Amino acid sequence: MKKITLGTGGPQIGRIGLGLMGMSAFYTGSNTDEAGSIATIHRALELGVTLLDTAEIYGPYLNEELLGKAIAGRREEAVIATKFGTILHRGDGERGLDGSRENVRLSIEGSLKRLGTDYIDIYYQHRMDPGTPIEETVGALAELIEEGKLRYYGLSEAAPATIRRAHAVHPVTALQTEYSLWSREPEAEILPVTRELGIGFVPYSPLGRGFLTGTIRSVDQLDESDFRRQNPRFEGENLEANIRIVEQVDSVAREIGAKPGQVALAWILAQGGDLAPIPGTKRVSYLEENVAADEIDLTPEQLAALDNVAAPSGDRYADMSPLNR
Repeated sequence: MKKITLGTGGPQIGRIGLGLMGMSAFYTGSNTDEAGSIATIHRALELGVTLLDTAEIYGPYLNEELLGKAIAGRREEAVIATKFGTILHRGDGERGLDGSRENVRLSIEGSLKRLGTDYIDIYYQHRMDPGTPIEETVGALAELIEEGKLRYYGLSEAAPATIRRAHAVHPVTALQTEYSLWSREPEAEILPVTRELGIGFVPYSPLGRGFLTGTIRSVDQLDESDFRRQNPRFEGENLEANIRIVEQVDSVAREIGAKPGQVALAWILAQGGDLAPIPGTKRVSYLEENVAADEIDLTPEQLAALDNVAAPSGDRYADMSPLNR
């Protein structure tokens, strides 16, 4: 696995990470195979996949607890990234946006305990809280860095102006936002800002929530509780229209003897050495397939063909209001 430094002065990581969310929440089969999920995390570390991405909201809490079990005795092999800001710890623990100084401190203490560690490598604000100035949130994070409870911090789905304001208080190490062949919005404003400021970019859902692997053709394949059943891109006519994207990716995959998902990841990696995608899986076989994308070099012609893939039908989320602010 090739390595990169995340952002200016950030941690050194394998340039493909592992998203853990689906092991515990939101997707079909989540929270059903703890042993298999732990085996996948262990295999990831063996393959040089060091960036392990979780969040307190995944479960809630179950995913952090799972990761804590998996890295027991192996803490120094992993770069742990987790997220806060979408649970109201000052209140009843329900979902909600809270970037206040008090909530930051309440959040990290819970995450540290569940993860079984005394520090977190990258601590992201999961969604921006319109009721709390970003300067207050980042001030609290800077204090935690000074205290040694976290090493770096990041933002997720933040707008360019918010990124700049945060960076002015304390340098942002990483920005995490959805980015893939069918979610290319960051190219317009987000990536230029992160590159100007020396911030690493971590694309989540680089496989289009599994759609770009070519394995999903109907929501009937998904559990009733699967988040994707309510995702606009997986609904009705949108789903039928979006299959054409997979067919274009599959055309390149057949040409080079690879899987569609590997081509989608290779395209992401070709967008720059400052990107560290975090495809998610709970299976060792799919993990190994994803890691193999690190060895794929697409030709200029293949990249051009993928660049011309049609835009998807449907929004990324049913409610887009918490994003890009």
